[in-house]
Amino acid sequence: MQKIIIALLLLTSSLIYSQNKETEKILSEGKLLFRMEKGSWYGTDDMLARFKTKKDSVGGYLSYETDDNTINTIFFSRFDSDKILIRYEFDSLPKPEPIKIDTLNQNATDLERNLISIRQDARDRAYANEDKFFSFYDNTSLNFIPLITDKEKSVFVLTGPQVSGIVLLGNDYKLSYDKKNEFKKKEKIHNTILQFPYTSEDKENPSVSTIHSHIITEYISSTDVCTLLLYKKYVEWNRHIVMSEKEVSIFDLEKESLFTMKRKAWEKIYNNEKK
Repeated sequence: MQKIIIALLLLTSSLIYSQNKETEKILSEGKLLFRMEKGSWYGTDDMLARFKTKKDSVGGYLSYETDDNTINTIFFSRFDSDKILIRYEFDSLPKPEPIKIDTLNQNATDLERNLISIRQDARDRAYANEDKFFSFYDNTSLNFIPLITDKEKSVFVLTGPQVSGIVLLGNDYKLSYDKKNEFKKKEKIHNTILQFPYTSEDKENPSVSTIHSHIITEYISSTDVCTLLLYKKYVEWNRHIVMSEKEVSIFDLEKESLFTMKRKAWEKIYNNEKK
């Protein structure tokens, strides 16, 4: 397996990255989810440090991209979700220090109200879990990421670790909503949850890449891209491979680029390397 990975690393560094409309959307959406989650991480850190007295009044938080391509992170009231307790503005690629902190303009915008509405509905459905659709694991938490575009309204649900040293992929979901914020459907993005350590136990042979398989979809998911980018500074490996029945996706964490190839081509390289 190590030989095929090396061969593919050489291949992906010398060829133009293969893309189609679907994988372009996955990559773009994954990077947006990553930027929004970064804003949520930094906003939460600042809120807990700077506004300790507001902590018990917070009903939830979310992030979204503005028309100026900055990232806004808001914390809304548990007593009135239309009231914004704190509104952060971050760079397009958020840094720990926000551009602006606003605690005066407390009325939620139309976009913020819609985002809060679908986020809260998704959260309620997940924790009610009446049809046992959602899975819960020890030492993890669910993160709800609402996203509204010109074409759809949805909430992505990611599972995050509550212990350090591991990256979790899987146990993620997408809930879809109509124009009136009415729930339409929910779907699983992965069938299982997978755990990847930051580093290899063999210090003399560090991990070059990690790999997992997809059954539900053909390509790497936008939630995979988001999670891999969130943890890329912590892991020693810099490429992640997703294999499906017909496609192989190779995501370069450092270059933030995606290369795809047919499973048959992958297997041909693998068989040649074995000879």
